Amino acid sequence: MKIIITGASGFVGKNLSIFLRSKDYVVSPISLRNQNWKHNLQRNADAIIHLAGKAHDTKNTSNPDEYYKINRDLTKELFNEFLYSDIKTFFYFSSVKAAADSVDDILIEKVEAKPITHYGKSKIAAEEYILSQNLPEGKKIYIIRPCMIHGPGNKGNLNLLYKIVEKGLPWPLAAFHNQRSFLGIDNLNYLIHQMLLKENLQPGIYNFSDDEALSTNELIETVNKALDKKAKLWNISKGLIEKTADLGDKLKLPLNSERLKKLTESYVVSNQKIKSALGIEKLPLSAEEGLIKTIKSFKGTK
Repeated sequence: MKIIITGASGFVGKNLSIFLRSKDYVVSPISLRNQNWKHNLQRNADAIIHLAGKAHDTKNTSNPDEYYKINRDLTKELFNEFLYSDIKTFFYFSSVKAAADSVDDILIEKVEAKPITHYGKSKIAAEEYILSQNLPEGKKIYIIRPCMIHGPGNKGNLNLLYKIVEKGLPWPLAAFHNQRSFLGIDNLNYLIHQMLLKENLQPGIYNFSDDEALSTNELIETVNKALDKKAKLWNISKGLIEKTADLGDKLKLPLNSERLKKLTESYVVSNQKIKSALGIEKLPLSAEEGLIKTIKSFKGTK
């Protein structure tokens, strides 16, 4: 089977390409930065996996227009080429942030999308375009909404927590209890492979996440476990922490109300739809196993 991958030089693209080649797929990378990419599109390929995109800039320094040019407009161009090609299957890697920036309960695919950031809005705009087009007979589209992806060599949002544990600093927010979903790269690779294998898989939107959600306290304990350290959790009263964060807003301290929210809010994503569709009970790695594998890679250990 021949697979075209955009964004193959990125973290997910590199890992997925290696994994699929190990399963005897022929993987052809295409760079959408190259003006001749349309000429390089192998029209006899079986599937396109569209990973290329502008990642969410949590520091909010990016020009909003860039999100729409890359995440929406380039996706539309690529999808239009797919429609007129002989390629049968199109995978679009969107994001859970296309659906919601915050989650009160558990995020499922049927939720009414209400993104707030330009990143999320550009992703949902691409989704809406894809779903609005009339598909020629025999073609299928799958929209993947992954939550926070991590893996060996890629800290992502784990970097702050890793630094705290590595330096032996205590975690001062243990009084806050939340639940967050993650996605290890091994589980992502496994799910895509299973989707490629299943010929009668229903097209549509699928959330990707590990099976279990973890609290930030559990995450701190997992990082400590990976580094053979003992977790230091400080149960400082919520009221005192919140007052300190309010003060941080006024004095521009490292801990402010926005950062406190990011560190303590819940964001749980259901992966039940894709598991039911594929007929699998459990993903290969638990959330903890995947995180330990990632954290150990930061120190260069196996």
